[in-house]
Amino acid sequence: MAVFHVCLSWIAEALLFLLILVFIAFLGYCLYIKYTHMKYDHIPGPPRNSFLLGHSPTFVKVMTSGGNIHETFLEWSETYGPVYRINILHMVIIGVTCPEATKEILMSPKYPKDRFLYKRLFNLFGQRFLGNGLVTAQNHELWYKQRRIMDPAFSSLYLRGLMGTFNERAEKLMITLTEAADEKTEAKMLHLVNCVTLDVITKVAFGVDLELMKNSDSPFPKAIEMCLKGMVCYVRDRFFEFKPKNRPFMNEVREACHLLRTTGAQWIKNRKTAMQNGDDVPKDILTQIIKSAGKEESMTKEDEELMLDNFVTFFIAGQETTANQLAFCIMELGRHRDILEKVTKEVDDVIGMKQDITYDDLGKLVYLGQVLKETLRLYPTAPGTSRDILEDIVIDGIHIPGGTTCFLSSYVSSRMDKFFKDPLIFDPDRFHPDAPKPYYCYYPFALGPRSCLGKNFAQMEAKVVMAKLLQRFDFTLTPGQSFDILDTATLRPRSGVVCLINHRNHKK
Repeated sequence: MAVFHVCLSWIAEALLFLLILVFIAFLGYCLYIKYTHMKYDHIPGPPRNSFLLGHSPTFVKVMTSGGNIHETFLEWSETYGPVYRINILHMVIIGVTCPEATKEILMSPKYPKDRFLYKRLFNLFGQRFLGNGLVTAQNHELWYKQRRIMDPAFSSLYLRGLMGTFNERAEKLMITLTEAADEKTEAKMLHLVNCVTLDVITKVAFGVDLELMKNSDSPFPKAIEMCLKGMVCYVRDRFFEFKPKNRPFMNEVREACHLLRTTGAQWIKNRKTAMQNGDDVPKDILTQIIKSAGKEESMTKEDEELMLDNFVTFFIAGQETTANQLAFCIMELGRHRDILEKVTKEVDDVIGMKQDITYDDLGKLVYLGQVLKETLRLYPTAPGTSRDILEDIVIDGIHIPGGTTCFLSSYVSSRMDKFFKDPLIFDPDRFHPDAPKPYYCYYPFALGPRSCLGKNFAQMEAKVVMAKLLQRFDFTLTPGQSFDILDTATLRPRSGVVCLINHRNHKK
C-alpha cells in the first residue's frame, strides 16, 4: 500500500510539473504573440477578433457561412489602404494592392512562395496532396528544374498541335447541348464545362479518354471538388482537423486525394511501359513529368512521389480554373444581351459555319478575347497569391519588417474603382487593343517567373469552347438563380449557371 501511495505521489508531482511546463510554454507563446503585435502594429488593419487568434475567427465565420473571403479582403483594402495587416495566431500577413509593390514582389525571384500556405498544401489531413509539385515547390532550384522540363509541353508550336483535340472535345459538348435544345431541358453549364475541360486535360496531358459527356458516373469531378473544399478548410481554419464532427469530411478528402494519386500512379506506369517498349508517345505533360524524375534506374521513392505531385497539380489546375472562367463568361453574357450579340457577330464573321476552328482563327477573335479577359477581371478563378518577405521593405511609405508574408489579390485590385472605372460593371472594352493596359492591378495568372505555365493553353481552350457555343446556340439564364460567387479555393458561380439552350437561326 505504501508503494501505491508513493507511485500516486510521483504521478501527481509529474502531472503538476507537466502543467507548469505547459503554463510556461503558453505564457512564452503569448509573449511571442505580443512581441509580434508590437513589431507590426504600426501597419493599419482591422481590429483583431482576439489577442490569441487574431483575425482567424473572421476567416472561419466567412467560410462556414458560405461567404467569399476575398470580399472581406476588398473591404479591408478600401478601409485601411493599399497596405493592411492580418493577424493569425503568431503569424502576420500583409495585404497589398499597391501596383508598384505588386510589380516588385511578383516580378522578382527574391520573394519566394509563402512557406505557411504552400507547406499546408503539401498534404491534406495527413494525405499527400500537391507535395513539391510545380505550384507548391518553394526551393527555387527544384522549381526551376521542373519548370524547364515542363516548358516544351506548353510551347507555342506544341499548343498549335492541340487544336484538333480542343475542337474534338468541344464538339462532344455541342452534341450534349444539341440534345438539351431539342428536348427543351435545362443545361447546367458549370457541370458541362467542367466535364469538357477535364476531358481535354486528361486527353492532351495524359493521353487518356475519360468521355465524361457520356460517363456521368466518373468519380473524378467529385474528387477534385472535395480536394478543393479540403484545401479551404485546411488552410483557413487551423483547428479544423481537431474537431471530431469534421472527421467524416476529412476522410472523404483523404479518399479523394488518394484516388487522384493512385490514378496518376497507374497512368504513369502505363506510359513508362509504352516508352520501354519503344512505342511512339506524345511529348505531353505526362511524358515531361516522367522525364522530370530523371533516370528510372536511380529513381527514389521521393522521385515517384514528385511525379504524382505534378500529376495532381496538372489534373486539377488544368481543368478547374478554365471551367470556372467559361461558366462565369456564359453567366455574364446571359446577363448582357448587347455584349452577347456583339461577340456572336464576331464569331459569325470569323468562323462562319465551319466546324473546325484553326489556330489562326483564335487570333482574329479579338472581342471574344476581350470578353474572356473581362471575365477574369471580375472573376479571377485563382484569385490571389502570396510571397514571403524575408527582408525589410517599404510599401507606400510604410515600413514592413522582414519575416512576414505578403498576400496579393487580383480579385481585390480588379474590383477597386481607383484602378477600374465602375469596376462592378462587365465591360470588355476595358481590354480593347487601344485601351491603356492595367498597371500591375490585373494578374489572374499571377506575374513574373512563377506565373501560370498553362495560361496560353487555358485561353486557347476557352476560346474554342466559347466560339463553338456562340456559333451554334443562343442561351438564356433560367430565372431565379443567384449570381453569387462560391469560394472553394478557386472561385465558382454558386448557381451553377443553369441555362435554356436554343438552336440559332443563321441568316443566309
